Amino acid sequence: MRIKKMNKATMSATMRAAAIMAMDVLCTAGSFFFGLWFRADFQFGQIRTDHLQGFLSAIGPWCAITILVYLIFRLYSSIWAFVGTSEMFRIAGAYLVLGVVGVLVFRFDGTIMPRSSQLVGFLFSFASCVGIRFSYRLWLAAHRRLSHMAHAAGVKNVMLIGAGEAGRQLAAEYANSTIQSTNLACVIDDNPVKLHKKLEGVPIVGGRDDIPEMVRRYSIDKIIFAIPACPAKSRKEILDICSTTGCEVQTLPGIRQLVSGEVSVSKLRKVDPQDLLGREPIKVNLNEIFDYISGKVVLVTGGGGSIGSELCRQIAGANPRQLIIFDIYENNAYDIQMELRRKFPELNLEVLIGSVRNTSRVDYLVRTYKPDLIFHAAAHKHVPLMEDSPNEAIKNNVFGTYKMAKAAAKYHVKRFVLISTDKAVNPTNIMGASKRLCEMVVQMMNRESDTEFVAVRFGNVLGSNGSVIPLFRKQIAEGGPVTVTHPDIIRYFMTIPEAVSLVLQAGYYAHGGEIFILDMGEPVKIDTMARNMIRLSGYEPDVDIKIEYTGLRPGEKLYEELLMKEEGMQETANNLIHIGKPIEMDDEKFKEQLDRLDKACKLEVGNMKDIVEQIVPTYRRKVEV
Repeated sequence: MRIKKMNKATMSATMRAAAIMAMDVLCTAGSFFFGLWFRADFQFGQIRTDHLQGFLSAIGPWCAITILVYLIFRLYSSIWAFVGTSEMFRIAGAYLVLGVVGVLVFRFDGTIMPRSSQLVGFLFSFASCVGIRFSYRLWLAAHRRLSHMAHAAGVKNVMLIGAGEAGRQLAAEYANSTIQSTNLACVIDDNPVKLHKKLEGVPIVGGRDDIPEMVRRYSIDKIIFAIPACPAKSRKEILDICSTTGCEVQTLPGIRQLVSGEVSVSKLRKVDPQDLLGREPIKVNLNEIFDYISGKVVLVTGGGGSIGSELCRQIAGANPRQLIIFDIYENNAYDIQMELRRKFPELNLEVLIGSVRNTSRVDYLVRTYKPDLIFHAAAHKHVPLMEDSPNEAIKNNVFGTYKMAKAAAKYHVKRFVLISTDKAVNPTNIMGASKRLCEMVVQMMNRESDTEFVAVRFGNVLGSNGSVIPLFRKQIAEGGPVTVTHPDIIRYFMTIPEAVSLVLQAGYYAHGGEIFILDMGEPVKIDTMARNMIRLSGYEPDVDIKIEYTGLRPGEKLYEELLMKEEGMQETANNLIHIGKPIEMDDEKFKEQLDRLDKACKLEVGNMKDIVEQIVPTYRRKVEV
């Protein structure tokens, strides 16, 4: 592919050189004829026949010698946009040689043509050579001035990053567009072979390091990142440079759009925070996932939520015998139902409304549909809200999990997968403590039944309901301020599809009792992410949109952990999925503690956090900042 592109570029350069040669021949011949006309006082009828015959006999060989000298002095390898002193020296050298050749070979002594006409022709030939090579630079300056004028008139100047196929399609759309509100001013590409070439008539002006300078030079308002297959690290580096320019930045959704021919301006989107993670998308073994889900009855609790709905999408694509979605919130359940029916018309789908806290409903659900696999994603997860309603966190998270787990064991479900969180590690809030209790429940249940109970623990997912990213987007759209709890707070991030794919593969590895920990990559500073989102939306942080630090919320940590020290670490076939060793615990004592918790919830006690602190030794309610 690269050789093909280089051959195409070489052909283009050869054709351009041939065109310039033709112009040089015409200008040389025209210059010397102009000399004759000048000698005849601009009266064609006054040109002597012998002078005209001398011109006609000599001009062909002279043009050939001129082109040869131009080639020797590399006048066809110059970069038109950057013609300068070096170019002038080469032209001067070429004409010094031509002068000597003219005297020695063509006898610039008046025998062939009058000396005055020869001198005028020689000078005009020199001027035409210079003029041809400087004309592009003059045109570029005029174009830039017109671009600035258009910018002042309300036209947005656009920079395109990427001169590949996707960039070409976008440039062609801009070139053929009748919309006058945007002007594709320049193209950036790191490939040095493409430098100073044109993409659909638009100059390729430099690589990634030239972005800030070219933004200033061309008065750029918007940058379009059009490299769908760009490695994640390079994508992050380029977008980080773009974020310093103050321009709005848009990008193509991905390489699928290039393959499907959907590359167009209408498909552009704002840069997502996932573009700034600086790592490649996480890959899983789809065959393993397909094998253990295909032909099975699968139940997803909380199937309308952000994680639950993505679980349903990926499970639906693995050809289950039946997919059952169970959720208390009817609007979300309806949305995912409509989506799956549209995308998977052959899917055997059941969508049921109910609460995991309702023992009878849960028993009926598992007894009637007899699922082979249960993915338990139903939970209250909003940390500050649960701090104010701790009893509800325990009722829904702990006892919802316990009731589902007991029904799974009772009706011999093959595998039960709990969706947990990094907040369960050394929890400082009731939500995290409740999820740690859920992990303890599934580990206890695994020891008491044939069902394989496991938990999968991961950090924040980009764009999930209640997460910080949708909040930042909304705040930026409203003009700010953007609220960050603490300038030093960091979090692990993963996209929803990545997290769910790893959850499904962890389910394949499960034998019972494991707590799977997903590798979330490097942690991200929330303040940095907020500032990059503002910049890539075309604003300047603390100038156009203010950032306000609101302080850590109740129960919130500066950083999250994924593994408790005593859990150890085991590897799996996927190096992004690890196993925490089960912690020894007294199951009978734990059951008694659960009974106490249950009674406390029903009585709506005011000291629920104190009770939980006695059961979960790692729960510490005070956070030191």
